[in-house]
Amino acid sequence: VQLQASGGGLVQAGGSLRLSCAASGRTFSRYTIVWFRQAPGKEREFVGRISWTVGIAYYADSVKGRFTISRDSAKNTVYLQVNSLKPEDTAVYYCAATMGSVYSSYYMDYWGKGTLVTVSS
Repeated sequence: VQLQASGGGLVQAGGSLRLSCAASGRTFSRYTIVWFRQAPGKEREFVGRISWTVGIAYYADSVKGRFTISRDSAKNTVYLQVNSLKPEDTAVYYCAATMGSVYSSYYMDYWGKGTLVTVSS
């Protein structure tokens, strides 16, 4: 089982990026895909999640209204559209998968390598 996050980069404040999380090795129909991020010197924090089957997304308050999670079942890929970026959004963004209902980073079943988003002011 592999998750691969990509799409990070350097962007100016106010800009946008689309991050991708490609899943391979199994079907994720019973999983929830969760996005986390970790800024330098800070703990990893929850960004948002989406149920693969239902397709409804939930977000942390800090990103609500700016970030959108979607999934493409045919491509086995989940997307994180990040808009109106702020310097404080600078972090390594990770995607993870869980069959459980607790969305802490301690309870994820699978992790992908992160992708770095840097927002300049």
